[in-house]
Amino acid sequence: MNKLLIVGTVAFDAIETPFGKTDKILGGAATYIGLSASFFNLQSAIVSVVGDDFPQEHLDLLTSKNIDISGIEIVKGGKTFFWSGLYHNDLNSRDTLVTELNVLADFQPKVPQNFKDADVVMLGNLHPLVQSSVLDQMEKKPKLVVLDTMNFWMDCALPELLDVIKRVDVITINDEEARQLSGEYSLVKAAAKIQELGPKYVVIKKGEHGALLFHNREVFFAPALPLEDVFDPTGAGDTFAGGFSGFIAQSENISFGNMKNAIIYGSNLASFCVEKFGTERMETLSKAEVAIRLQQFKSLTQFDIEI
Repeated sequence: MNKLLIVGTVAFDAIETPFGKTDKILGGAATYIGLSASFFNLQSAIVSVVGDDFPQEHLDLLTSKNIDISGIEIVKGGKTFFWSGLYHNDLNSRDTLVTELNVLADFQPKVPQNFKDADVVMLGNLHPLVQSSVLDQMEKKPKLVVLDTMNFWMDCALPELLDVIKRVDVITINDEEARQLSGEYSLVKAAAKIQELGPKYVVIKKGEHGALLFHNREVFFAPALPLEDVFDPTGAGDTFAGGFSGFIAQSENISFGNMKNAIIYGSNLASFCVEKFGTERMETLSKAEVAIRLQQFKSLTQFDIEI
């Protein structure tokens, strides 16, 4: 089986949307990425850090999904990273209410020995120096390195971010971040500028409006599936990234054509994530449900036209 190494936060979230609110629940980029990637036939491992306030049941959940957690450091006496957010009525915008770095502030990632030869590395949204240190620990060059980042790092750690971007094959960001990183309003021009920074492939996430994939002058667009119920968009982008990287790791094919499929798989899994709060939907999701909705995606985008 191929190996996927996932680096990112394992955390607590407290979320409020127009449809309800939660107290502290399981969250974190690596958690969503791992749960999403668990739907593929591969070995995956999470590299992260938590405090000793992190419940064993959450670790058991990850293990039950065949995710290697030997790279999750548990800091005695430490508190787990915590984020709280309030979503507005359109669910596209949110206010961050609380961010407590806690043990994440001094996080030094340690890649498990048996994953230093991982085929695909998925660098979740973290400080660029942490992302770089993971690549430094790899004993052979991965077939594909995927990086997710955000505008916060563009504001406060741009030189370090540009350094790690040079070392990756795929970058996934949203449209606002693509414009900030490139200085271009047109997403086509923005993607071209970002490719000049190093990545061969640029994935621009547009939330409920789908995702764009750019490679050289080729462009692919994947729509988001129209859903009856959207309760909580937290983690949808990370679930997308887990589906994307998991499919690539399983298939061993990093062509542009196969990445189109990976985008659809990622979008498909993300469409489930938003249906309940936090990780709840991903915890109980079945492969049969995934397959049925994948057919819906195919029907949504398939048509015959005479040219």
